[in-house]
Amino acid sequence: MSSLFKKIKDWVLTENPQVETSEGEKGLIKHRSPVIPDDFRCPICLELMKDPVIVSTRQTYERSCIQKWLDAGHKTCPKTQQRLLHTALTPNYVLKSLIALWCESNGVKLPKKQGNCRSKKSGGGSVSDCDCAAIDALLEKLANGNTEQQRAAAGELRLLAKRNADNRVCTAEAGAIPLLVELLSSPDPRTQEHAVTALLNLFINESNKGTIVNAGAIPDIVEVLKNGSMEARENAAATLFSLSVIDENKVAIGAAGAIPALITLLCEGTPRGKKGAATAIFNLSIYQGNKARAVKAGIVTPLMRLLKDAGGGMVDEALAILAILASHLEGKTAIGQAEPIPVVVEVIRTGSPRNRENSAAVLWSLCTGDFEQLKLSKELGAEEALKELSENGTDRAKRKAGNISELLNQIEVGATVNT
Repeated sequence: MSSLFKKIKDWVLTENPQVETSEGEKGLIKHRSPVIPDDFRCPICLELMKDPVIVSTRQTYERSCIQKWLDAGHKTCPKTQQRLLHTALTPNYVLKSLIALWCESNGVKLPKKQGNCRSKKSGGGSVSDCDCAAIDALLEKLANGNTEQQRAAAGELRLLAKRNADNRVCTAEAGAIPLLVELLSSPDPRTQEHAVTALLNLFINESNKGTIVNAGAIPDIVEVLKNGSMEARENAAATLFSLSVIDENKVAIGAAGAIPALITLLCEGTPRGKKGAATAIFNLSIYQGNKARAVKAGIVTPLMRLLKDAGGGMVDEALAILAILASHLEGKTAIGQAEPIPVVVEVIRTGSPRNRENSAAVLWSLCTGDFEQLKLSKELGAEEALKELSENGTDRAKRKAGNISELLNQIEVGATVNT
């Protein structure tokens, strides 16, 4: 690390040769305004960065500026216009060191980082963004404390990890993740809840993802999903969704038995819990093996119930999962047995653009190679709805509508030939 910073310092001095000037010249330089290197300026505000952070596209911004951009609902990188894979902000410590060296070399007052979190009292002490001593004290309680101390320490770490990116980095680097994973098996429900939620918050940081999986968290999180309190189960579902973004984790999560437990939460949970369960099931079902697991666990019946309950707020999620399951043979069979054609045709006729698209995908899968489903679709007036969709739907919806219309036309041709 020392050699790295030597190289950094050499670069700064090379870029700013006036550092080696005489004392007389220094007096003149003090009255000049040094030109800030472009790499040190935030691409949004064009000011010298105080707290540079990296987004998923690997671009660096001033934290407060990019946070305002994200808070406004934007999902893209301002500089590249690429869609952000996630909204985690990772501190750019190397660039921050370069800026500090440049400021020192040019007589510029080092910009102070804007405070972005309040101190939190803990046992008479104060935990700031990266108060390593305080974090170490909390970890000591996690490892060796009694039940009450573990519960309090896990709750404190949960809040710290939620508050900002610096806390997530410092907490993970201090070794909190393996201790939190161990507490997922705690007999104390509240401690278990704090532990799974702290891991969910830590997972926001890209560098923590592998550490959480390598600590053996997946089976324990699934166990919380099965047997924890409702809040713990909901946060376990959210954590599994985050983990399932990585393809190899989809396999491990499915093999650990998460899907039946997610289906139970989909049926029993609060509105928040149902949403979390549905998004996790959808993501897991991208992997072919998990489609079969979901069908065998009986997911089609609750999905059809949610689809028919227009006021329940789960129609979007139910259709998205049905569309992905319908591409699987066992899924197609199970969905076909649930008599979905009437409601699917109705959604194609009256639903939102995305729901119409997913309904067309389901209908296409069901009607391909199944004359009875195709005939029923025709009897229910699917042709008119599909014609309108082929003109005004999304690109994918237009393709599906065209494909189904061709199948319906074949029925008419066959009927004409037979007469």
